[in-house]
Amino acid sequence: MDRAPLIVLTGQADSRRQHKESHQYMNVVAMFTPITKWASPIIHSANIPEVVRKAFKTATMEKPGACHIELADDIASFEASGTPLPLENPRRPIPPADLIDAAVAMIQAAKKPVILAGNGTIRHHASQALRRFTELTHIPVTNTFMGKGAVSRQSEHCLFTIGLQSQDHILCSLQQADLIITLGYDPVEYAPRHWSRHFSEKNGQKLLHIDCVAAESDEYYQVDLEIMADVAQTLELLNERFKKYTPHINEEYIHTIRSRQLEDFMTHKDDDTRGSIRPQKILWDVRQVLGPNDILLSDVGAHKMWIARYYQCDEPNTCLISNGFCAMGFALPGAIGAKIVQPQRKVLAICCDGGFLMNIQELETARRIGAAIVVMIWDDQGYGLIEWKQQNSFGRHTDLHFRNPDVVKLAEAFDCKGMRVENSADLRDALEEAFNQEVPVLLSVPVDYRENLLLSRRLGDIVCPI
Repeated sequence: MDRAPLIVLTGQADSRRQHKESHQYMNVVAMFTPITKWASPIIHSANIPEVVRKAFKTATMEKPGACHIELADDIASFEASGTPLPLENPRRPIPPADLIDAAVAMIQAAKKPVILAGNGTIRHHASQALRRFTELTHIPVTNTFMGKGAVSRQSEHCLFTIGLQSQDHILCSLQQADLIITLGYDPVEYAPRHWSRHFSEKNGQKLLHIDCVAAESDEYYQVDLEIMADVAQTLELLNERFKKYTPHINEEYIHTIRSRQLEDFMTHKDDDTRGSIRPQKILWDVRQVLGPNDILLSDVGAHKMWIARYYQCDEPNTCLISNGFCAMGFALPGAIGAKIVQPQRKVLAICCDGGFLMNIQELETARRIGAAIVVMIWDDQGYGLIEWKQQNSFGRHTDLHFRNPDVVKLAEAFDCKGMRVENSADLRDALEEAFNQEVPVLLSVPVDYRENLLLSRRLGDIVCPI
């Protein structure tokens, strides 16, 4: 559901005893079928080239996902004489001219258009084409959690990230838009009912869907024009048509929304608190320390919501969030992978204490392979996001607290460096010091999650500009 192309190869018991109860035999293919795009056993050594090629092709086709290959131990011992099948590079279709004409007409007729850029925009390498499109048309862009960096946070056309299931400044732009253009949008991230007007109350609002796969059938996502084609190529064709275009949209309205959000980002940036640190301050300092191409990975928890709203990006793939299935424990192993791919960049994993403890063993991997990542742990000794949701829904919450180990001693036990920051004024210097180490660093930060409910109340009081 995070649209990550993945091949999983598992072993299996001898095929001659799979028809009966047997030690360590379970039908793994049947177990994995609902959560993969394709799952298959290898039943003959001659099938290996076809099975492997199909798995890689299926995993990388839109929308990407996981494929599973199972290999029984007796099959694995057979001789194999086949050779790998050649790599295929299928091209996505180019949109027909009549659809481009129709899209141009819709855009030219709009007074308050907004672009919603999803993860598909990043996957299809459409960021540069999108940035040219916004410069030509002045249409503002908001992105989903996994679409961060589609346009630079510095752009005057950037309306930052949408995805909180509450009112927000950015949501105003979609609610009042007369045209919403979705690019590579994936409903698994943020359901249309949270941002789209109901089909019976659209009041003339149009929806243009651009993606290489068909739009999902959803009563809140009824498209007026659907372009199924390569996203980057579609944008480039539109760019050609808008080279001599004079923008006529209501830009003052957009600047008002952007200014309100920028003011919000700066709240608490100069905090001087002791004993706990507000999420806004933490993320302000993180953004100052990380460069435009450095990488932040967010685990899943209350901090993910803060990162989504307050940490904005300059480039694609510089803030990685599991927001399809929202998998706790993602950030630490993900950061190791990011550091292997981009060893010259700073890589920061931000984890809740609960999510960190789910994959703590990977700290040994990071130390062994020399991945000098920094893991920041937001310490509230509980499952903060669940508490936040229960408090909002029921006015109270169940017992979600636990005790944490001493993070400094824990890091030392893994032959890494451990640090703890108690005062907000010390955080930025601590981050700089952490990134100067040659070993993995655990940086524990006591977080002030009283801000969760304060944010919920503040978002509930937002009134959209007219």
